[in-house]
Amino acid sequence: METITWNDFEKINIRVGTIIEAKVFEKAKRPAYQLLIDFGSEIGLRKSSAQITDLYNVNDLIGKQIIAVINFPVKQIANFFSECLVLGAVDENKQVILLQADRKVENGLKIA
Repeated sequence: METITWNDFEKINIRVGTIIEAKVFEKAKRPAYQLLIDFGSEIGLRKSSAQITDLYNVNDLIGKQIIAVINFPVKQIANFFSECLVLGAVDENKQVILLQADRKVENGLKIA
């Protein structure tokens, strides 16, 4: 694995956000959800496609705080434009476990 520098790490904008809307992404090739995430007043709302259907259902996602990279380029997936990358740990079965702060924090807080 390649080592990165501190300057490389500083380029990644990782923030806390709250999922305010989740729905099944019908047109995705692999099972996924379309998420609308609130990153606070400075950043606002961002959309994301997340392949987290194995461990989460849409009703359980509403109100959940997550960690996401918000400075990747927008990625088009079918007819949807994903504006951030929700982060998770991937287990041996390729199931994604969402990363979260251990207590509720203000939306938009930067991960450092």
